[in-house]
Amino acid sequence: MFALRDFWRRHRRKVLVTAGILGSGYFVYKFYDAHKKRLANLEKELANERESDELLKAHMQAHFENIQRIANTTTLPHAIHYLSSRIAEELDLSHLMERLMKGRDQPNSLTQAEKLELWDHLKILSFTRMVLSLWALTMLSLYVRVQVNILGRHLYIDTAQGFGSSQLEDSNLIDMEDQEKFLGTADFLSNQGIPMLISNMQVAATEVLKGKQLRDPFSTATLRETIMQIVDTFMSMGSPHHWVNYLMPQDPKPSNTATSTVDDSFVDSATKFDQLVAEARMVLSSEEFGSMADTSLNVVTHALVEDLEIQIVENMGTPLAKLLPRVAQIGSLLLEEPNKNRFIQVIQSAPEVEVFFTLLYASMPSS
Repeated sequence: MFALRDFWRRHRRKVLVTAGILGSGYFVYKFYDAHKKRLANLEKELANERESDELLKAHMQAHFENIQRIANTTTLPHAIHYLSSRIAEELDLSHLMERLMKGRDQPNSLTQAEKLELWDHLKILSFTRMVLSLWALTMLSLYVRVQVNILGRHLYIDTAQGFGSSQLEDSNLIDMEDQEKFLGTADFLSNQGIPMLISNMQVAATEVLKGKQLRDPFSTATLRETIMQIVDTFMSMGSPHHWVNYLMPQDPKPSNTATSTVDDSFVDSATKFDQLVAEARMVLSSEEFGSMADTSLNVVTHALVEDLEIQIVENMGTPLAKLLPRVAQIGSLLLEEPNKNRFIQVIQSAPEVEVFFTLLYASMPSS
């Protein structure tokens, strides 16, 4: 006992220092171990979040691609077939061709003045039909993709919210009737927009072609320039974005030039269909859509002129009169069904178009 006391008295400082060091070491070890576990748990949580994000991105990409397929295989073929029938019905040139053929076979059946009048009429209507078909194909294909992207985005969000909450109100969902009604507006151009579209496109064609004679030589550059002049003249007629009224119903939202957003009173009172239409009109009236549509019209014009190039003598040009029969016929080629229509492929493969619709789908408002 005395020996133990003597040992404590002589080595107390060393024992206390050693105990302190051991205690501190144990505390540091426990702290490090706890910190290490927290880091491991955090890394695990981050890995799970990254995995969830990757799954969500993959799901979004698959959904986006499916939406594009719906546009190409269902909505667009129906709309283009109906549009082709309406243009063929409203701009039937067969009676003009028959009268000119009769005048050629029976020279005395038409006076020279009557022949010139028929040729001039054929010139105007041929270009009207070709440029109208080009414009309508381009804008309708873009509008249908705007539709399915808007609708697909809303349906995706509704589904995602449904998974996350059993309390999702039916009033927040887009029912089947509103979906079908919204997609049905793809036929608005053929049903209601076509008469005024034809009238204004004919005015534009008349303005551009009034100085061009049947004997004037047309090169590919001249043809391309003439087409774009008619398009530009048509697009500049009337108020800004007047052409949107040919493609879709009037915006149900009260006019408000001070803002481009849909106000709360409209959201409260409007149907889901009204909101979808308002959203689509907002997209079509945007500067980004206008720029992308201009690019699309240019690439389709370039492809169209390539198809006519074989009939043009490039060195001297081909007289306009000899081009008119082909110009009159090419409208039907423009409006072939989508799976055979290279012009639709030209539009969809344009980088500006791909970027626009990718961003549109990714940034669509969620309400």
